This record gives sequence, C-alpha cells and structure tokens, in this order.
Amino acid sequence: ISKDLRGKADPSLTYIEVFRNPNAYKGKTVIWGGDIVKTINQKDGTTLVEVFQKPLGRRGEPKETSYSEGRFLILADKYLDPYLFRRGRKITVAGEIQGERIKPLGEMDYRYPLISGKQIHLWQEYYYYPDPYYYPYYYDPWWDYPRWWRFHFYYHRQF
Repeated sequence: ISKDLRGKADPSLTYIEVFRNPNAYKGKTVIWGGDIVKTINQKDGTTLVEVFQKPLGRRGEPKETSYSEGRFLILADKYLDPYLFRRGRKITVAGEIQGERIKPLGEMDYRYPLISGKQIHLWQEYYYYPDPYYYPYYYDPWWDYPRWWRFHFYYHRQF
C-alpha cells in the first residue's frame, strides 16, 4: 500500500467500530485485509470481492489466524479475474468506506461494510514442500536391535 494512502488512513478506526455503523464513517480511508471468500464480476464492469476479515501484521499482510471480526466487501472499479482473486487468497485493501450493503449469508441477512478499493494488494501464495531427505524419516530396522544381535546375524548367517 502506497505511503500517501497509509498517511490518509486512520489506524485508530477498527473494523468493529465501522461494522456497527458503516454509514457514520463514509468517506474515511481504512486499510483492511483478510482471506477472499468470493469474487463477483458485475455487468457494469466493476468487481465485488467478499473478504473474511483478519488482523493485519506489521507488513500489512493478513495474519495466519482463525480470529476474525466479520466480513466486508470491496468494490473495485475494474475487472478482477476470479481465477487470481479466488477463494482463500490473502488480500489487503486501502480504500474509502462507502457505507453498507445487505446481502444474504446463509439464511440470514448480513450487513457488509462496503469499501471502494483505491489500492488492492493480492499476496503471493506459499506452498510448503517437505524435504524428501528428511520426510518421511528413513527407517533402518537393523538399528532397532541390540548391538550384539546385529553382529550375530551378520557373522552367523547361513548361505
């Protein structure tokens, strides 16, 4: 997120305050992040991204935690590819609060804070591949026997 947008954002304004009354904070700039739930491209050329909110770390990346205060919507004024902006990817957005949008979530109506995305950062995915030399661990059955037993088999085997 650029320096000027970070300077405009109010760090004391928390997600839960905005969630309680989004219309009271219209026009305020915030920096939020989390995991993408759904990306919807609309007929007018904009994209609506539903995000599962997570607290941000020191670098602005959403933390690896299950803790969340809710969900919010990002309204991007351009086409965002749903393959890139797919479910589970980490995202950080800086933008202005536009109010609220009520959408169904399961069987209830959920009030989403709506943000117009001024700058959106999609974080790189990391994959963990275990080292084949250490995992799975090498198992040597000869080392499970007492020392005298190993030598017994080695020197007294029959041909």
